[in-house]
Amino acid sequence: MTLTPSPPSPALSSVEQNAIAYLLSAQAVRDRCHQLFDRCQAGQLEHFTCNLSQLDAGAAYVVETTQQFYPNFDVPFHSRWRHFDAGGRDRLTSLHQALGKNPGKNPVTSLLDLVIISVLLDAGAGPQWRYQDQSADSQSMGQVLTRSEGLAVAGLRAFEQGMFSSDSQWPYQVDAIALQNLTASDLAAIFQVSDDNPLVGLSGRLTLLHQLGQTLAAHGDRFGTHPARPGNLLTYWQSRYGNTIDAGTLLTEVLESLGSIWPGRVAIASTNLGDVWSYPALPGNDLGGNLVPFHKLSQWLTYSLVEPLMAAGITVTDLNALTGLAEYRNGGLCIDLGLLVPKHSGVTRGAHVPSSAVVVEWRALTVVMLDLIGDRVCQRLHKTPDELPLIKVLEGGTWAAGRRIAKQLRSDGSPPITIQSDGTVF
Repeated sequence: MTLTPSPPSPALSSVEQNAIAYLLSAQAVRDRCHQLFDRCQAGQLEHFTCNLSQLDAGAAYVVETTQQFYPNFDVPFHSRWRHFDAGGRDRLTSLHQALGKNPGKNPVTSLLDLVIISVLLDAGAGPQWRYQDQSADSQSMGQVLTRSEGLAVAGLRAFEQGMFSSDSQWPYQVDAIALQNLTASDLAAIFQVSDDNPLVGLSGRLTLLHQLGQTLAAHGDRFGTHPARPGNLLTYWQSRYGNTIDAGTLLTEVLESLGSIWPGRVAIASTNLGDVWSYPALPGNDLGGNLVPFHKLSQWLTYSLVEPLMAAGITVTDLNALTGLAEYRNGGLCIDLGLLVPKHSGVTRGAHVPSSAVVVEWRALTVVMLDLIGDRVCQRLHKTPDELPLIKVLEGGTWAAGRRIAKQLRSDGSPPITIQSDGTVF
């Protein structure tokens, strides 16, 4: 695939620069979600009300769920790394051993390659899709996985096989050339897609990978050259921040580095804002004033970067600057617990596109509810937010509780609201 150089962008005004910088921040996610929450409290939302009397019961359910998985409440970070060992199988030890056999390669760069592409492929798979692990490891061979864990293991196996590498001598990398040459049949094979095993949003995922390849090739200052790799962000961040980076700054770095890969989203002055959606009822006097950012996949990626960056000697501070993830497990939990109450049957009937007011309201209220649940969980366990940050409450936690209660209430474990996913949001 040949890259066509983009025409030079006109200089941004200070108003545009400030609006973009604000919307590409975790603080903007909280601020705008609280604006919708305030409207909800005033009865001004079209699709939802809140029932905060359920907060204590909801927190108790999350604590109970956490205790099932982590009896001593020694909870790890909520990140993509948990999914690679799905089904109680250790799949990462052999990868670490393989990475250590080549002293000329930085293993952390490969780990960043893996987790970045894995998160970007981690939109909802749909209820019908299955993945059968084809590892030579007898423990994992034949294990059937679904949803997020299945996507993680499928991506891990493809990474180990060099599907994302253009270097025949070193499979453990993701680079611009390989991504741009990836075909629909390649991706279908990676995920074992067939007529009987459909994966939601396959074409959207392929487009995302192609655009990632173009972005890597176009920004050598961040991603390096020969080859351009997402994991080369490690060197870029070390040069800018040394051994310490704030979590909010890391999110903004992720958004600025990868923002151009997202398809057909809201933009200001040709700057793609990613997972940001219009909500016309918000005041629009200021530029971008009626836009609501969530940055779900980018925050999921930021959470997932913490551990490999720690392995490289970089400390990520102020993890509570990030928000809860506005996705269907956390959002479904809030509805299933009775914290969020649909105002009409249309909310749970039919399928909604991500840009719809139903989905924007649901996601915004979910972000606020996760903060409130996190506070109550800390109170119940007599822990401070630093001892049990939101990144651990999510893992312990709300995401697992969302899956658990969905299975209790619906035989297929589906969320209470159906979303038309293109493979790049949820």
